[in-house]
Amino acid sequence: MIKNCLFAVALLSLAVASGCAKGGNGVVPPPVTVTVTTPTGVSNGAIYPTQMVTLTAAVTGTTNHAVTWTSSGGGTLTPVTPATDPATAVYVAPATLTSGASVTATSVADTTVADTLSITVTIATVVAPPAVSVGTGLTQQFTAVAIPNDAPQTFTWSCKASGVTCANFHQDANVSGLAYYKAEDSLCSNCVQISAASTLDATCANCTGAKASVIPSRVQGPYAFRFSGYDSSNHATAVVGTFTASSGTITSGTEDELTASGLAHHSITGGSYNPIASSDPNSNNAGTLTLTTGASPNTFRVVLDGAGDIEMIESDGHGTGSGIAEKTSSFNSTVDQTFAFGFTGVDGAGNRIGYAGLMPMDGSGNIVSGSMDVNNGGTNGICDTPPCTVAGAYKQTGGIWQLALTSPVSMTFDFFVANGGTTANNPLTLYAISTDPGTNPAVSGTMVLQDSSKTYNTAAFNGTSVSALTGTGASGTNVSLTLGSTDGNGGFSGQFDQNNAGTTTILAPVAFPGSSTSYTYAASGTSGRYTFNMLGNPTTSTAPLPFVLYASGANRGFLLDQSSSSVITGTMNPQGKGGGVLSDSELPGTWAAATTSSGSSGVDPIAANLLLTFANTGACTSVCIGGTLYDTANSTGVTLAGSIAPTKFVSNGTGSIALTAPSAQNYVIYVVDTSGPCTLLNPTCAIQDFLLMDVDNSNKNASIVFAKQ
Repeated sequence: MIKNCLFAVALLSLAVASGCAKGGNGVVPPPVTVTVTTPTGVSNGAIYPTQMVTLTAAVTGTTNHAVTWTSSGGGTLTPVTPATDPATAVYVAPATLTSGASVTATSVADTTVADTLSITVTIATVVAPPAVSVGTGLTQQFTAVAIPNDAPQTFTWSCKASGVTCANFHQDANVSGLAYYKAEDSLCSNCVQISAASTLDATCANCTGAKASVIPSRVQGPYAFRFSGYDSSNHATAVVGTFTASSGTITSGTEDELTASGLAHHSITGGSYNPIASSDPNSNNAGTLTLTTGASPNTFRVVLDGAGDIEMIESDGHGTGSGIAEKTSSFNSTVDQTFAFGFTGVDGAGNRIGYAGLMPMDGSGNIVSGSMDVNNGGTNGICDTPPCTVAGAYKQTGGIWQLALTSPVSMTFDFFVANGGTTANNPLTLYAISTDPGTNPAVSGTMVLQDSSKTYNTAAFNGTSVSALTGTGASGTNVSLTLGSTDGNGGFSGQFDQNNAGTTTILAPVAFPGSSTSYTYAASGTSGRYTFNMLGNPTTSTAPLPFVLYASGANRGFLLDQSSSSVITGTMNPQGKGGGVLSDSELPGTWAAATTSSGSSGVDPIAANLLLTFANTGACTSVCIGGTLYDTANSTGVTLAGSIAPTKFVSNGTGSIALTAPSAQNYVIYVVDTSGPCTLLNPTCAIQDFLLMDVDNSNKNASIVFAKQ
C-alpha cells in the first residue's frame, strides 16, 4: 500500500513539473535582472557637483544585454557609443547640491525590468583641529578636507577674530587644504572663527569650521606627569609627579624618581615651557619643558595636542625615555570605587616584570578583595595560584596619595591624580610608582577608574577594540598592535601586526579567526578579570599566547601575558564611540605623537608634530605626511615626509604608512578612537587618536607610537 502511494505522488510531481515548464527542454529560464553600479571609490551614489562618472548596467537572464538609459532630478546622462557590453553611460552631476537625482537602466529584452540608482550630489568641508588654544605670537596649522574624497581639494579660507579679519592668517602656497593662523589678536576665548569652503560650494552649505582661543601660554595650571626610560648606563628609570605652571613658568611641584640607586623624592623648584621659534609654523605644537629638580631627567622635548596634553621625550643627554603630562583632576577618596591597573618595571636583578590587576577602594581608606596577576620572566613569583589577592590601605600624607599593600606581599606606592572623571568615556586616571624598590621590584604605571555600571561577564565584551602591546625580544623589543572583535560569546577575531626584535616581523596583518579551540576570551567571575588568547600565527599553526586582562570598562583594560619571558604588557581600548566606516579623509590635522613605554634601552624615543594633509592630485594622492620629528640624537627636529596611499588605509581603521624623510621607514597605523559614528557623508566624524608601529625588519627595537589630535 505504501509503495503504491509513493508511486502516485511521483507521477503527480512529474505532471505538475510538465505543466509549469518553459521552453522545449522543460528548464525554467532565469529571470531577467538589471543592476546599475558606480565606479570603484564612489559609495552609495554620492558624488560632488559637476563630477563625471561612468555608470554600468549589468543585465542577466538574457543574451540581449542592451538597456535604455533615463535620468531625472538634474545632471546630464550620455550613453556610451558604440554600445558596450555591459552597457555604460556617462553621468555629469549638476552644479547644485541635490539628493533627488537618479539614473535608470531598463532592459531592452524585457522592458518591465529596470534598476534605478539614486544619486546624492553633495560636498562637505571639514576643518581640523576643531578647537584649539593658540599661545600669543605662536602659529597654529589648520587643515581642510572636501568630502566625498575624490572631490577637488581646493578651498577658500577665512579667519575672523571677534568678528574682524584676523591680523595674521594665510593659506599655504602649495597645499590648498592647509592654512596658518598666528595669534596676534587680543586675548579671548573661542573668539577666532576659521572656515574653509570648497570651491565647488561657495555658499559653504555643509562646512564645519574651527574655533580658537588666544591665550598667554598653552602650559598653564596643575599637571600630573609620568615618564619611563633608561639612564646613560642603560638602567631602567621612572619618574611620576606633579607640577604647576603659570603662563609657561613652572612655579612648584614634586616628583618620585626610581633609578638603579633606589627611590628619590625631588621638589620641583622652577622651570619653564618654551615653544620653538615663533616664526616656525609648528610653534604652537612643540617646545622644550624644563623641570628644576637637581637631578635628571629634567629637560624634555615636548609636543602638545589640541587639548593641551604634553607628550615628552628626554633631551638632556643623560638618558632616554618618554612620557606624558596632563591637566590634573580631583580624586574623591570617600567613595567606594575600583581601579584597574597596569604596572611595568624591573625586579631586584633588573629584569623586566609586569603587573595587572584590580584595586578596590572602599571609601574608608581600605583596599579590599582586589586581585593581581604578575609575570616575572615567565612565572608568577608572588602567589602560588593566580590571581593573587590584593589588600591594604590608602591615605594622603603631605599632599601625596599613598598605597600600602599587605597582600599578596608588602608593597608601597605613591600615586598622583591625572585627568578624567566618573564617566565611562573619560574615566579618572592615576599615575603610580613604587616607593620600596630596595625590597620589591621597581615599577610604575597607570590606574584607571572602572566603570561600575557594568557586570563584567563574557557578554559585557561585545565590540571592536585596539590593543597595544610591548615586551622584550631575544635581542630587542617585542611589540604588536591588534584590532580585535569580541562577539559576546567567547569568540575573538580580527587582525594584528607584530615586530619581534626584527626577526619575526609580520609585514602584512595576520587575520585570526575566533574559535572554541584557538582565539577565545572568557570572564573569570564578574569583577573584571578576563583571559584572552592573542598573537600567535594561525597561518603557521603557531598557538596564540594566553593573556590576562583587567577591565576598566567594556572592551577596555590592561593586558599582561601570563607565561612568556617577553613579559608583554599593554592596554586594550574600544575603537570609536560609534563605529562605522573609517576613511583616510578623516586623518588630516595636526597630531602630537610620541613613543609609549619602551621595552628596551635600544629604543630611540621620538616625539613628533605630525601634519597630515589630504590631496587627490599630484605626487601624493591621499594622506600626505609632514611635520617635524624630534629624537634623542636630534632634539632640534628634522622634517618628516611620506604618505598613506589610497589602497593602504581601509575602512576598519588600519593601514600602512611609508615615510621618505628623514629616511625610508614603514609603519602600520591602527585608529583607536573617533568622535562618533563615521559614515561617508558625516562631516562631524573625526579620528581623535591612533597608534603607529615600525614594521621594518632592520629595526630590532621597534616601539609603539601614540598620536592624538
